[in-house]
Amino acid sequence: MSARAREASSPPAPFQPALPRSEAADAARRRLIDPAYRVDPDRRRGRGAVANPTGRYEPAQRETFEDGWAVEEELAPLDTEVIIEKPRTIIARNDSPDIGFDRSINPYRGCEHGCSYCFARPSHAFHGLSSGLDFETKIFAKPSAPDLLEKELRAKGYEPKTIAMGSNTDPYQPLERRFRITRAILETLNRTNHPVGIVTKSALVTRDIDILSQMADRQLAKVAISITTLDPRLARKMEPRAASPAKRLETVRKLAEAGIPVTVLVAPIIPAINDHEIEAILKASYAAGAREAGYVLLRLPHDLKDLMRDWLAEHYPDKLNHVFSLLQEARGGKDYDSGWGVRQTGVGPFAWMLGRRFETATARLGMNTRRIKLRTDLFVPPAQDKAQLSLF
Repeated sequence: MSARAREASSPPAPFQPALPRSEAADAARRRLIDPAYRVDPDRRRGRGAVANPTGRYEPAQRETFEDGWAVEEELAPLDTEVIIEKPRTIIARNDSPDIGFDRSINPYRGCEHGCSYCFARPSHAFHGLSSGLDFETKIFAKPSAPDLLEKELRAKGYEPKTIAMGSNTDPYQPLERRFRITRAILETLNRTNHPVGIVTKSALVTRDIDILSQMADRQLAKVAISITTLDPRLARKMEPRAASPAKRLETVRKLAEAGIPVTVLVAPIIPAINDHEIEAILKASYAAGAREAGYVLLRLPHDLKDLMRDWLAEHYPDKLNHVFSLLQEARGGKDYDSGWGVRQTGVGPFAWMLGRRFETATARLGMNTRRIKLRTDLFVPPAQDKAQLSLF
């Protein structure tokens, strides 16, 4: 039994009544009718966030107001702006005890998929940008990532362990069609026999089946597909530029048929919005070829709390209070608890029930009976660049 399953099987913590949040819900409703806050729906068509609040580290707050100089022409839709980033290193390290990897690569910052619930949104504040619409319209791309990766893999004393891709933002978001950074990274990992685990909700991953199937034959690659809902209407609201649920199931099937191990992630589970679909998603994913599964309860770090309230106030106003009441029950009375071991699944009766439902459904289907462990013993460091050596 997995660590997550053991945690879910333990008795629930004593019930703590959820804190009343009517004031926060009312504030969200007020924000939605405030033209100084809410971005016009026509301008943000196809985007997930409903506003673009000032980043939490900025010294001043932006505020718009009516000055009498009415603008007659329509404002242009929000286009995607690509910012070229030139990092010094590309492998990010972490020592979090509740995740199964200690290193990752993110070819992009921000994500054009525009998922309303994305826990990575607050990271845009480190660049002086908003967690709202900036996160999905101002994307940082790292074209130098493959060269940096070669350099880091070549470093003396490098110890290979699985590199995670998609742990923060999706490596197969729409911009990947043009930049092909993820594919170039996979080419390097394939050439050096380095293990990789990918998380995505994009069908574009099937473009790289030629590389991933070769790596899978050597037990060097596995892919996790995030499936949040089977309802295309809900998916369009939550994940406006991600692949449809049907397309994601087709992606699972294509990967599995190519011999690539596939995990399905029911993530995130949003109480009263998609939690009723857990069993259906797992059943459909198993039929498509997924043999491992995981889940994550909605995480709301930093200003994502208000962004999700705004999203609910626009799309499901009658459920806003109920959603946060259940979340608070699973977070010890808070909107979010970032503590290791509880941030993914929560605590208390509601969280315990989700865990038991997930365990029962996967056991019934025969999922998670075997966890595929990627190999690290085949790693061969990249060859030294002969052109560089010729300079000496």
